[in-house]
Amino acid sequence: MTKIDQAFALFDAYNRQSPIHISNSGQDYPIEYFYAIKLHEWIKELRPDATEALLLASRCQHIGRWEIPRDSYPEGRVGYLTWRSDLAKFHAQKAEEILLSIGYDETTIKRVKEIVQKKAIKKDAEVQTMEDALCLLFLQYQYDELIAKQSEEKMIAILQKTLSKMSEQGIQTALTLGYSTEGQRLLKIASS
Repeated sequence: MTKIDQAFALFDAYNRQSPIHISNSGQDYPIEYFYAIKLHEWIKELRPDATEALLLASRCQHIGRWEIPRDSYPEGRVGYLTWRSDLAKFHAQKAEEILLSIGYDETTIKRVKEIVQKKAIKKDAEVQTMEDALCLLFLQYQYDELIAKQSEEKMIAILQKTLSKMSEQGIQTALTLGYSTEGQRLLKIASS
C-alpha cells in the first residue's frame, strides 16, 4: 500500500466513527466519511493534476468534525466564525497526527495544513480549488434541503456568499448541477 493510500485508509477509518449518518442512493454512510469521499471526487474532477497534498487535504478537510459540535459555541455570527476557525485548526492537527504516524515529511504536512485551513484563499490555486469543491459539495448535497429551512431572502444571500467564494471554473461547474425547480430559480436570482 502506498503512503497516500495508507493516509486515505486512516482518514476514512477516523471519519467512519461519525455518529451522524446520511442516506444516499439507498445506502447509509457516516456523514463525514461520505462527504470526504465526495469532496475528493470533486477535487479530482476540478483538478485532474492535483498534487498529493491537495488530494490528502481533500480526504481530511473535515476529519472528526462531530467532535466539536456547533451547539458548543454561542449562537450568532461571532460564535459561528469562532467555531469554524477552531474546527479548521482541529482538522489540521488531526491530519498532521495521522500523516506523521505514517512518515510523511514536514513540507507535505505543512502544505496539507495550509489547504485544510484555507490559507490565502483567492490567491493560492490549490486552496481555491478546495473552496470550489466545498461549495460544489454543498450545492450538490445540502442546498435543496436547506431551501426548506430558510426564507427566500436568506437563501439568496447564502447562495450569493457561496458564489462569491468560488472561482469562475467553480461557478460554471455549479451552474451545470441538477437542482430542484426552486433551487434553479433561487440560483438564477443569486447569480444575476
